[in-house]
Amino acid sequence: MCQLLGMNCNTPTDIVFSFTGFATRGGRTDEHKDGWGIAFFEGKGVRHFVDHQAAIDSPIAELIKRYPIKSTNVIAHIRKATQGVIALENCHPFVREAWGYQWVFAHNGDLKEFHPQLDGSYLPIGSTDSERAFCYLMQSLRQRFAAQVPELPALRAFLSEICREIASHGTFNMMLSNGSALFAYCSSKLHYIERQHPFNTAALSDEDVSVDFAQVTTPQDRVAVIVTEPLTTNEQWTALQAGELKVFVDGCALD
Repeated sequence: MCQLLGMNCNTPTDIVFSFTGFATRGGRTDEHKDGWGIAFFEGKGVRHFVDHQAAIDSPIAELIKRYPIKSTNVIAHIRKATQGVIALENCHPFVREAWGYQWVFAHNGDLKEFHPQLDGSYLPIGSTDSERAFCYLMQSLRQRFAAQVPELPALRAFLSEICREIASHGTFNMMLSNGSALFAYCSSKLHYIERQHPFNTAALSDEDVSVDFAQVTTPQDRVAVIVTEPLTTNEQWTALQAGELKVFVDGCALD
C-alpha cells in the first residue's frame, strides 16, 4: 500500500529533510513507485505538485528536495496502486474547496466495496477508492455544517465519526488539512514525532543524511511530523492506535 507524510508547524518550515528520506521509499528503499505528490499551504493558497513517475525518478521530486518551500502544513504521498491505473489524476494528495478554503487529503489503504452515493457537489476525477472517500467526506462535511466551517471541536468529532464509517470498508489511514490544522486518522499504521527546543541531530533511516535542527531553528519553533513508517533512526516516534484521530495545531498534537 501507499505511504503518507505530513508536517504541521507553528512557523513556516521547509520539509526538505523529511521529504528526502520519504521520496527514497518511492522506488529505491521500498516499492511505492506508482506516483507521488505533495501539497504546501501558504496562507489560503496551496502549492500542489503531483507526478505519475516514481518519486525516485521524478525531476519534480528533485526540485522539492532542493527548493526549501516553507509552510505550516504539508501533506505528501507516495503511491503503490491498489485501485485505479497509474496516471496523474490518481496521484495524491487531492484538493477540494469548501467555505472558501482549500482542503488537502491523502490516503493509505484499500477500501473494498466502497461506492458511496455522491450528490454531485464533489465528484472524483480519477478512479481511486481514495478520491471517492475524499469526495464522500467533503460532501458529508458540507451536509453536516452547511452554513460555515465548523469550529475545531465539532470538526474533530465529525472527522472521527466519518473516518470510522469509511474505515469499516477496509484500511483507511488518512491525512487532511485546511491550512489551520492537520488531521491524521489511523486505521492500521501511522507514527508521529514532535520536535521542539532543545533540538537534536536526526539521522534518516533511508538515506545517509543527518541534520542538526538546533542550527536551523529557533527556540520558539515547534514541528510535528506524521508518517506511515518512522523516518529517522535516532528519534522516538509515537505510534497512533487503530481507530485514533489525532489533531495537530502549531506543531503540537492536541489531547
